[in-house]
Amino acid sequence: MPKKEITITVELDNENIPSNIIWNATDLHGIDKAQCRAMLLSLWDYEAKDTLKLDLWTRDMTVDEMKIFFHQTLVTMTDTLQRATNDERISGDMMDFCDYFAEKMEIKK
Repeated sequence: MPKKEITITVELDNENIPSNIIWNATDLHGIDKAQCRAMLLSLWDYEAKDTLKLDLWTRDMTVDEMKIFFHQTLVTMTDTLQRATNDERISGDMMDFCDYFAEKMEIKK
């Protein structure tokens, strides 16, 4: 059975705050590793019917970047919800919220 591997390395400063987040994947073509300033990882525990979450960001992540990051994450989650449930009504409502969020965060072009 084919497998793919994703690794995430979080370097911490002396106050245990992430200073660097580095990730790699077996199919990350042409790149040995990639850096990022923030990550949101959610895993579904089907036995407990609960979400396991890991939300990290570095001190270098600006407030403006965080606003954009959250907006893009909400849009991606909305797309995933649409593909997974085929529920046009709730996906449309979520996209309306994404537009509202972008407007309130003053990030909409």
